[in-house]
Amino acid sequence: MADRQTIRVTVGNQDADIRGSDHRALQSAVDYVASLGGGTVDISAGRFVMNDSLHLRSHVNIVGAGELTILAKPAAAQSMLALDGDFGEEQITLEDASGFSVGQGVSVTDDRSGGFHTVVGTLLWQDGDTFGVSKPMGGDYMVNNNARAATTYPVVSGYHIEGVSIDGLTIEGNKQENPYLTGCRGAGIFLYRGHGTRILNCRVYDYTGDGISFQQSNHVSVEACHCRGNTHLGLHPGSGSGSPTIRYCTSEENGRIGLFLCWRVKYGTFENNKLLNNGKTGISIGHKDTDNTFKANTASRNGREGILFRNESEPMAGHRNVFDGNTITDNGNKDEGYGVRVLGETNELGFTNNRIANVDTANQRYGFYVGEKAGPLALVNNEMSGHLESDIYYENQALDPAD
Repeated sequence: MADRQTIRVTVGNQDADIRGSDHRALQSAVDYVASLGGGTVDISAGRFVMNDSLHLRSHVNIVGAGELTILAKPAAAQSMLALDGDFGEEQITLEDASGFSVGQGVSVTDDRSGGFHTVVGTLLWQDGDTFGVSKPMGGDYMVNNNARAATTYPVVSGYHIEGVSIDGLTIEGNKQENPYLTGCRGAGIFLYRGHGTRILNCRVYDYTGDGISFQQSNHVSVEACHCRGNTHLGLHPGSGSGSPTIRYCTSEENGRIGLFLCWRVKYGTFENNKLLNNGKTGISIGHKDTDNTFKANTASRNGREGILFRNESEPMAGHRNVFDGNTITDNGNKDEGYGVRVLGETNELGFTNNRIANVDTANQRYGFYVGEKAGPLALVNNEMSGHLESDIYYENQALDPAD
């Protein structure tokens, strides 16, 4: 076998080993390099229309030209299902098949299936209004529950991969012409069991859902990436993704949350990130999200709070998280605003050398707001100023060290 480090294939609109301007050219390059045992695919400057995901393969590294390599999501077709999509079934029947064609990506869901049970695959064949799908249905999608399909999918997708890096891609999500796809199964860049993947210098703009999401993927690193204007979450490490590293990223103007730690995100390192002007929360931490370190991040001008510990019972809460040298300023709105809001039965949190203040607004009413059942905080050498109600407020006054 040739040394995979020496295998390089170029793909682009012109002057490349593989020429084309859509997902088929990119996928051909990736699959060819994978067939040789791995290597690098260089994607030149240009605009590529993504009618399906770019499916990552193990030991294949992707290198683009940054802002000049654009992977664009086209407008989505949508249809209700004409027949129930049964669990394990590998086909769907649509009420209206216009806009759907073989080779496109597709997602199938209903009102009750939930994010983890949405299925995302590729249309394989067509017989009238019936299409074969590359993945079996992940639930029972019932017509009575508004079962539906849409040509929505991650623009870049990696399932069960290793030894992969993605560097210098720009994703245009076209949120005006695409319905929402849950971050549990989709995003501009999405990984499922993509252990050790590195995502570098990528941009995800205006995706109807999350910017970058990885699920059940250990030791993923996301560095110097920019998620802006996505409708839900910017950065979404989730569902048992252990030891992630996210650093030097900017997540701004997303509809809900800049950095969302989903379930069981442990032993992560989050440093030098900027979480700015997101709809609700800068950093959200919750279900079994323990033993993480947050250093030198900025959470500013988010719609409700800079940092939120979600409402979880003691066995499920985000304990033993440490914050050092972060800047948490000007978060909130005219009705409520928190620098750090600790809900549930969360405890063993440490905050050292952080700046928590109102600087340019008066929205951040509380520096620290600690719910009735949350444990006392370990606070050392934090700078706090300008809060309208209190720098530190405990709902359970018996825990207030000032009393």
